[in-house]
Amino acid sequence: MTPWLTVVGIGEDGFSGLGKQARRALLGARQIFGGPRQLALLPRCVTGQQVPWTSPFSLAPVLAQRGEPVCVLASGDPMFYGVGASLARQVPADELHVLSMPSSCALAAARLGWPLQEVQVLSVVARPLSALNAHLYSGVRLLVLSNDGDSPAALAALLTERGFGPSRLQVFEHLGGAEERCLRGRADAWPHGPLAPLNLVAIECLAGPQAVPLSPLAGLPDHAFRHDGQLTKRDVRAMTLARLAPRPGELLWDVGAGCGSIGIEWMRAHPSCRALAIEADEGRQAFIEFNREALGVPGLHLIRGKAPDALHGLETPDALFIGGGVTRAGVLERCWAALRPGGRLVANAVTLQSELALAHFRERHGGDLTRLHVAQAQPLGSFDTWRQALPITLLDVVKPVDA
Repeated sequence: MTPWLTVVGIGEDGFSGLGKQARRALLGARQIFGGPRQLALLPRCVTGQQVPWTSPFSLAPVLAQRGEPVCVLASGDPMFYGVGASLARQVPADELHVLSMPSSCALAAARLGWPLQEVQVLSVVARPLSALNAHLYSGVRLLVLSNDGDSPAALAALLTERGFGPSRLQVFEHLGGAEERCLRGRADAWPHGPLAPLNLVAIECLAGPQAVPLSPLAGLPDHAFRHDGQLTKRDVRAMTLARLAPRPGELLWDVGAGCGSIGIEWMRAHPSCRALAIEADEGRQAFIEFNREALGVPGLHLIRGKAPDALHGLETPDALFIGGGVTRAGVLERCWAALRPGGRLVANAVTLQSELALAHFRERHGGDLTRLHVAQAQPLGSFDTWRQALPITLLDVVKPVDA
């Protein structure tokens, strides 16, 4: 099928900066969809009906024109955090023609002399700023797509709060246009007020003496989490996550989540990893809400309730961790039934009763049982001795593909 839908990326230099294909598509389109800022860049010779996006935003008006010559205007590269990516999920590739301009990140990297493949690109457009917290490491370079003119000051405040006050910020406005400018400053002494609504922030992260260094790998220190003692401790957590084996795009159920440490570290393993934290206690729910923001995974979905009842209707998990409640009637079997074939189930037990529940489960479904003993050196008078933590029994089982 000949493409009926053309998505045109347009820069700050407007119609004059477009190539022949893009101009021809716009001149021949019966309808042109776009935001008011993009539509205002079109000259009078473009006679197609200009249709601003609806509020709330919807692609339905575009999809309803299937078969008619339609254009959609987008900023820069439409496939980079743009409407082109949204349309590509609903329109077959042979019906869609995308004409890109350089993205704002490509332009910023060119201005800065930063190799784009060495830069972490983030977006806070209609997203929580706290997602930045998972990427704060000294020496890292970030390009952040702003939500509005207040975003640069908000990012500077967040960096300062997290101990990265010395970080250097450069904010680009109107990239690629006649009004392009760059404003600079340190995070802890940011001198600028509200800026142009469309801007991009380049950040060179520099940790101050109060920054808490955290690794991107599993096994964060216990003090990185706010908790009431109901916490899978650091060494056990690292071993548990090694068996859960997070993979890009996968979904974890963290059942009896406590402070949410397993689900949080699962999501920190890769930006596309997702997790549901199921927790009934209101105090621990508050811990989860705090920890997910502080550790940069605001997308962790909190399910307020107790397993197995709270598990009804949830999306099928790729992996499942049970940190508490294995002795509760129906929890293990309900979790096992919900797990996709080939998925991993890991459960931890401390009491004799919970160990027995795992042993019986293993008799029916297989898997490996591992006993973990962790001891730490602690003072004993003027000497040191080993203080043994409670031993942990860990069940690790993969659901058969033909189950």
